[in-house]
Amino acid sequence: MLEEQKFEFMENHTYNKAKKVLTEGLHLLFYLMLVFLTAFLILHFIGQRTQVLGQSMENTLSNQDNLIVDKLSYHFVKPSRFDIVVFPVDKVKNIFYIKRIIGLPGETVQITEGKIYINNELLKEDYGKEVISVDREGLAASPVVLDKDEYFVLGDNRNHSTDSRDPDVGNIAKSSIVGKAWIRVWPLRRFGFINQ
Repeated sequence: MLEEQKFEFMENHTYNKAKKVLTEGLHLLFYLMLVFLTAFLILHFIGQRTQVLGQSMENTLSNQDNLIVDKLSYHFVKPSRFDIVVFPVDKVKNIFYIKRIIGLPGETVQITEGKIYINNELLKEDYGKEVISVDREGLAASPVVLDKDEYFVLGDNRNHSTDSRDPDVGNIAKSSIVGKAWIRVWPLRRFGFINQ
């Protein structure tokens, strides 16, 4: 009788242990699925990691900087002047540019003698690394009138940037803007929010 009770106890103990392991395994699987789903939603709808290639945004952003792009904000607010935005130039080749918004919808942008004018008024800003050379005024040498949903963008390294002055880029439609540069995550020594 004692042996039967011992056997029953061992059988119940083994059953309870297996049940506990199975329950913990299901909980772990549920949490892993939740983590993957959350990461997927964040990367596809809220934020996106991107890497800066080239020097067109020097001194603000450097070659090989890794950023998180905020993809959510522009669903609620309009892009602002001086925001740093990411947009596709060639969707087929998956090529994206990162530039600073200079001209807003409905404005007229012109670059004369290296100075930027918005609606015939000199733009007060100090993001440009250098004065724009006359041969780099591009399309903006003549007045560029922006449509109701278009933005004019420039790289901060003005003489070494392919941006709205170039006919291959031109004005950027709001619907083309992927998001706003938000946080630099690499290199770690420069980790932090991007100053707009």
